[in-house]
Amino acid sequence: MDHIVECVPNFSEGRNRATMQALIEAVTSTAGVALLDHSMDPDHHRAVLTFCGTPKAIVEAAFRTIRIATDLIDLRKHVGAHPRVGATDVVPFIPIRGTTMQDCVQLATQLGEKVGRELEIPVFLYERAAAHADHAPLEAIRRGGLKGLAFRMASNQDWTPDFGPPRLHQSAGAIAIGARPPLVAYNVNLRSTDVDAARSIARSIRHSSGGLAHLKAIGVDLRSRGMVQVAMNLTNYQITLIHTAFQAVKTEAEKRGIEVAGSELIGLVPQVALDQAAAASVKLDRFDSSQILETRIAETMLRKDETEPTLSEFLAAVAEANPTPAGGSIAALVGALAASLGVMGARLSQQSDSAIRLLELSRQLHRLVQDDTTAYSGLSDAYKIPKPHPDRPRAIAMALQRATEVPLEIAEAACEVGRYLHALRETVKPAVRSDLTVGFTMAVAAAQSGLSTANTNMDSLINHELTKLFQARMVKATANLDELRALC
Repeated sequence: MDHIVECVPNFSEGRNRATMQALIEAVTSTAGVALLDHSMDPDHHRAVLTFCGTPKAIVEAAFRTIRIATDLIDLRKHVGAHPRVGATDVVPFIPIRGTTMQDCVQLATQLGEKVGRELEIPVFLYERAAAHADHAPLEAIRRGGLKGLAFRMASNQDWTPDFGPPRLHQSAGAIAIGARPPLVAYNVNLRSTDVDAARSIARSIRHSSGGLAHLKAIGVDLRSRGMVQVAMNLTNYQITLIHTAFQAVKTEAEKRGIEVAGSELIGLVPQVALDQAAAASVKLDRFDSSQILETRIAETMLRKDETEPTLSEFLAAVAEANPTPAGGSIAALVGALAASLGVMGARLSQQSDSAIRLLELSRQLHRLVQDDTTAYSGLSDAYKIPKPHPDRPRAIAMALQRATEVPLEIAEAACEVGRYLHALRETVKPAVRSDLTVGFTMAVAAAQSGLSTANTNMDSLINHELTKLFQARMVKATANLDELRALC
């Protein structure tokens, strides 16, 4: 499959194995979807499925699980340690291969509309799919539990659900559906029965209380195991490493005279997160994921399979009297080169976290070189469809969407590259600083070019809801670019 999306729905059921099996079968019976992992916890009273598949199939599998959960789970009888607002509590879509975050936003919207219409469950879009800023953090939707959400829905117009009825479903509650990057669900268990201590530790380390960046944490009572737990989500495991989160819990626990019993991962975890944890635990200098044997073999084999033009061939193609490759592809290439300069600087200054992220951004922008060419070619082909043909408007609309999304993604990635390069310039040796200044200037230029192209294509969009989503991203990217310009 060239286009793969991951879905990780969480259900308010961690004790009934028959219900869990029914949820599993809902996934495995869907063509084009593969079940990757499943887990259930009786103390949390929660089950998690992880599956991946094509965009169309992943929505069908997710809907099937939601329908099963609605039939079999009754929140009125539910008691568990984990916060929740629905029988199916949360359904995130994550881009994996050949798909973008915007693709996942569309999948979340598509599923939300279907759930609200057919199952009559109120749906709140969250994270990157949120149409309302107050709904973006999952904890905002869960605040106060079912009673708190019901009160907000009844008293505050801003808490009208995105889809479905303006009231909770009698037995299934509500559901949060969204799009997000991969995260790491990581828990640390403590040899204590003092749940207030676990909650205090969680409060001291989480980002919202001034603790570690991109870390969410709660304290949980694990009665069946005779201990308590600090349950965490690392929403950016590149910034806050698993090892860092563990050490923070351990330090806070020791202050309270509590011993760490162990830790656990929930669901699947990206390889790079474990690579970073291993490197940090032994204080390994100048490490990046390309040093992993299996990673290097996979990259080498992938390069052998690719038929990519040489630099001279690419330059010749740009110079030809054809509209592709052109501005967008050049912006992506410039951004990729800027990121690669950053990787060099980070490695020379032994900043492995920055090197890893910049390497990922370089590869992302490199992929967008071809993606922009493909998007523009698709738009040209759509305009060539005869005007009387009934498929022409839809083909043009879809092509315009892609032709807007790709340069916007280029701009967003280039802005992130620029932020890393600026930070690195403050720490590297003078001999390298000039190279990073070149990279920083290139990143700003790539971001400006991407925004300009995206804005031009967005003006032709006729889908107002889609335009609003793109405009919100454009505003954020423009603000980021303005900050970078001020640093020039």
